[in-house]
Amino acid sequence: MNRFCRAWLTLSADKPTDALIAFLDAAEAGIAAARQILTGKGAKTWSWDPNKIQWREDEGFKGKYERSEDINNLEFKAMLKAIQEHKGSLWRDGYYYWAFEKSPIVGRKKKTQKA
Repeated sequence: MNRFCRAWLTLSADKPTDALIAFLDAAEAGIAAARQILTGKGAKTWSWDPNKIQWREDEGFKGKYERSEDINNLEFKAMLKAIQEHKGSLWRDGYYYWAFEKSPIVGRKKKTQKA
């Protein structure tokens, strides 16, 4: 039982104003929780758009991927910072992004479906 329910049960019947305030507090907490769930609380919003970054195809020992060295692009700089904050790699919108060590190059690869 949450603290609002306990507060509701411990109020005396001769204090209707206190009861109403406790009820409104509980309703407000419920509405706030519902709003967070419906708006996707914890959903990541990104400060960079990968479509505004120049990518070129390349091939490494694990297969084909795309890479970018677009260091004069603000979107690239924001992406590189986000990758570094995630310890060198991250997933976003079905792509795996990683930063190359000791160089301002970022690679990305589309997630493949395994049969």
